[in-house]
Amino acid sequence: MSDLQNTNTTDTSSNSNFWENRYQANATGWDLGKVSPPLKSFIDSIANKDAVILIPGCGNAYEAEYLVQQGFTNITVIDIAPSLVEVLQKKFVHQDQITVLLGDFFEHVGSYDIILEQTFFCALPPEMRPRYVWKMHQLLAPNGSIAGLLFNRSFENGPPFSGSKSEYEQLFAKSFTFKTLEVAKNSISNRANTELFFEFQKVNAVQVNLFSIDSVTTSVKIIAEKLLAADGIENISINTKKSEILIVSANAVSEGKLQDLLSNELKLSLIQKS
Repeated sequence: MSDLQNTNTTDTSSNSNFWENRYQANATGWDLGKVSPPLKSFIDSIANKDAVILIPGCGNAYEAEYLVQQGFTNITVIDIAPSLVEVLQKKFVHQDQITVLLGDFFEHVGSYDIILEQTFFCALPPEMRPRYVWKMHQLLAPNGSIAGLLFNRSFENGPPFSGSKSEYEQLFAKSFTFKTLEVAKNSISNRANTELFFEFQKVNAVQVNLFSIDSVTTSVKIIAEKLLAADGIENISINTKKSEILIVSANAVSEGKLQDLLSNELKLSLIQKS
């Protein structure tokens, strides 16, 4: 179980204006100017050139450019910063293999074989991480995979925000199979030993649902114990700041059943089915 408590972060770093201002000011210290070596190696290992690929929070989309160079045919990139997206749309106007979208990843609808992660997860406030897991599971096709890099270090302030291997193991448990989660062997020098390369495959045989919660009258620990003791519930992530709970279950768990189970602790409602 991942128990995400209140933090001092805000939703600023998931706001369009925040990232638009960063690009306008050229304050893009995360930008390597090229595909990161671990992602390049992963792309080189993909045999199916027709795989449907998504890159969320794509930035300057070096990965998309490299994918086209390697013969991939179906790539979608999405970012929330308008001026950046305008630049990308002009840059890739003659490359039909790439679709460039302006929008919020968490409102995006689609089905993808592979989703590439490159500094998107770490840019989100930690309280949005359960929602990230939910949306990734939702967007991946059966047996699809998410792959890329996650920081394994602390930051004083964010973005980027801190993260650790143990947190990721708890957060993604049961909804994904961990094919790889290890220290990246070929990070750039100033990120050496601070990045984890991962490849997680979607578990098809579970339901991953996100619920809105309110009227909490007891501790998160008691809520978690009750939920994890319920038949079929395999993992949960409770976020008190966003008032959301992620529930991974072997079978569909009705809103009514959960409400009965937690009738004395909280009220909840399903945000959207997975």
